[in-house]
Amino acid sequence: MAEPSEHDSLPSPPPLPPRLADPVPAIVGGTVLWALAFLYFLVFDVGNEVWLWSCFAGMTLGIMGYGVFAWQRRASRRGSKGAQTGV
Repeated sequence: MAEPSEHDSLPSPPPLPPRLADPVPAIVGGTVLWALAFLYFLVFDVGNEVWLWSCFAGMTLGIMGYGVFAWQRRASRRGSKGAQTGV
């Protein structure tokens, strides 16, 4: 049997407050920023289409990511076997 290490006696850190543990504001905020950047490059035709389509991809992935996150959260809350826990 292994000897207890000094790390076993250290207290665990306190849990994050719910306000800081919720990823929804970061997901929605990032998606909104991508959407605003997309609209900027669309309206002001800067001439570099790579930025326009990069912003579109970021916005689209943000929307899809939020959908997957919300789906997993609903599954976790209803107790589905295959759902991630703690979301």
